Amino acid sequence: MLLIPFTAAAKTGWDLCVSSNQRFLQHTDGTPFFWLGDTGWLLPTKLDRDEARNYLQTAHNNGYNVVQVQTLCGVPCVNVYGQYSNNRYEPWDMSCFDNNSMTYTYWDHMDYIISEAERHGIYIAMDCIWGGLVKSGLIDTEGAEAYGTFLAERYKKHPNIIWMIGGDIQGDIKPKVWETLAKTIKSIDSNHLMTYHPRGRYTSAKWWAGAKWIDFHMYQSGHRAYGQRMGNKDYPIPDNTEEDCWMYVDSTWAYNPVKPVVDGEPSYEDIPVGLHFPDGRRWTASDVRRYAYWDVFAGCFGHTYGHNAIMQMHKEGQSVAYSSTSKTWYEAQRDSGYTSMKYLKALILSLPYFERQPDQSIIYKGNGEKYHRIACTRGTDYLLIYNYIGGEIHIDLTRISGENKKLWLMDTRNGKLTFIGVRRNGKLTTQCPPENVLIAIDCEKRYIEENQINIIKSQKTEEKDLRE
Repeated sequence: MLLIPFTAAAKTGWDLCVSSNQRFLQHTDGTPFFWLGDTGWLLPTKLDRDEARNYLQTAHNNGYNVVQVQTLCGVPCVNVYGQYSNNRYEPWDMSCFDNNSMTYTYWDHMDYIISEAERHGIYIAMDCIWGGLVKSGLIDTEGAEAYGTFLAERYKKHPNIIWMIGGDIQGDIKPKVWETLAKTIKSIDSNHLMTYHPRGRYTSAKWWAGAKWIDFHMYQSGHRAYGQRMGNKDYPIPDNTEEDCWMYVDSTWAYNPVKPVVDGEPSYEDIPVGLHFPDGRRWTASDVRRYAYWDVFAGCFGHTYGHNAIMQMHKEGQSVAYSSTSKTWYEAQRDSGYTSMKYLKALILSLPYFERQPDQSIIYKGNGEKYHRIACTRGTDYLLIYNYIGGEIHIDLTRISGENKKLWLMDTRNGKLTFIGVRRNGKLTTQCPPENVLIAIDCEKRYIEENQINIIKSQKTEEKDLRE
């Protein structure tokens, strides 16, 4: 039996808001929204129209509903057609893009990408300008106001926009520029959600917990392995916690007010561990799945996946960042980490959504550290246990309702579901294979069985809508 994934657009409209418990995102009609993002950072500059359409189609087919892009990775930025993003002499005078003097501008190409993403049920999370450009002084508060006005006016009517301030940078570097940009956009476009993309090993709540313009928080768990400090003095977390992505949920929710949180940049598939060792060990599909399940089971409202080739839209014959060799972006879209994220989304959406909470007390004995940590989450009548290493686990089934519980195993690599029986309420010792999720559900409920039928019907309808 296969846990069949959701793959399509929001069928209840595009408008998003924060749930009443401040832990999740939802559509305004109350339908859950599980963020499954991809870091397609250089999509606006590296891909032409046909390539962008193919990339988005494949992303849609694999369940992705958000693509994070660098709107500006340079001042000016130049796309695949040789078009400039800014006036090279007065970079923040955007008036030349408000007329039809050019047949196809940089911003026309951005329009096309956003519209094509909408057709495929995908939100574009627009990182307005990368942090290094702000840090180097290429934009000031006056420029931020002009640029923010241009962006908000141009894209406020597109339904599939999520605003992303920051860009791999601390919020206390040029904070006035970031605040001006955020407030300017929000003053014109209050309908789309906004967040801040921080530097690795930080959460946006560190600087913007009280900011009214930020709707949900984002952290970057980063690319380093346990013990891989590399002599960096600016190192805000203890040694040997580098891969503990789950800890950022608790550290974000330590700030008030509490807001939803997501890991906007974990370790990427097929990127060198620690980034700066081009011929060293690379993160694998197993690693990126581990980050995803640890994040979501800790309380994230979704997850962002990343791949070294996809984030830079690498093509044959081009130079590649961070490694001496790389596959192409379209080959990377066939990699196991990329194609298996949809099973996490399907699992979470198959169960009561808004009551989900982390609960490590489900493992009543023997939970470990680092790779041996078993991650747990539950609702009122279901629980989920992710075991990366595999082996014997000790479960307290009384943490959920029901005198009897149905138990399943889901292989996170392929979504395969295996029914393993019914167990009476109480404490249970059982075996869990590596990279599997153990699912326990109150026998009075039929979430898994019913959702196989519902998801198949949903897919058929969505495929018909997409063809039309």
